Amino acid sequence: MKPHRDTAHQNLSFRLSEQEHKYGPNVHLLSDPFLTTQLARLCSTLTTQPLIQELVTQIYTSLIRIVVNQEFPRATVTTQSRMSSLHPEGIFEHQALDPSTLAVSVNLARAGTLPSMICYQTLNYLLDPAKVRQDNISIARQTEKSQHVTGSLVSGHKIGGPVDGAIVMIPDPMGATGSTVTETFELYKAFGKPKKWIALHCIVTPEYLKKVTLSCPDLQIYAIRLDRGLSSPSILNTIPGTHWDQEKGLNDHQYIIPGGGGFGEIMNNAYV
Repeated sequence: MKPHRDTAHQNLSFRLSEQEHKYGPNVHLLSDPFLTTQLARLCSTLTTQPLIQELVTQIYTSLIRIVVNQEFPRATVTTQSRMSSLHPEGIFEHQALDPSTLAVSVNLARAGTLPSMICYQTLNYLLDPAKVRQDNISIARQTEKSQHVTGSLVSGHKIGGPVDGAIVMIPDPMGATGSTVTETFELYKAFGKPKKWIALHCIVTPEYLKKVTLSCPDLQIYAIRLDRGLSSPSILNTIPGTHWDQEKGLNDHQYIIPGGGGFGEIMNNAYV
């Protein structure tokens, strides 16, 4: 029997809660007290393992939900409920995530390993698992003698094939200088053209946003928090992005202020 169409289920809307800024339409600074509270605790000097791992898991479980609701395509799906044996009306036709969507989660080892696995596992439950994969890239900061960051170095990767038509996600907790993301973009140029590029961050800096919005104009950026803590008091009282060139979130060693320390180190309890 053809299901009855209930218009209440045909066009589901999702309203993204964002902070006001002037960084451009591809930057999404979330306005989410729940996530902001979790992230502040994650960055606290009082927080250690195993709570660090649990907070990262909870944060990225929420982030992937927000991104999927906002960015992923939908389709009309018919589900036969358990009541269909008693009532022919027990068939539910509704709008849902399109299960045929191709998706890739990029693990930027080592800070991105747990976030990427969370995104990958979540998508396997939401989409056709045969169309979901996780790529792995070993990438690290390159520094000079003074510990100033000069770029990123890819020392190895396992990329599972083309990305043509796929939604490619980069779950990287800290968007500091932008060198890691831009290097990832360059690496994937040989693997085709994705349908979308999406970055999922805990914290970003104005310096990061400046670099990636210029180098990777197709990237959609989602972040829980913007850190520009080394800016002057007058700049901190302005809408983010108003005086972009005067905003500062990185110290001389390219660590984020106030930030949360090196997430690769704290998440692995390995300070090298």
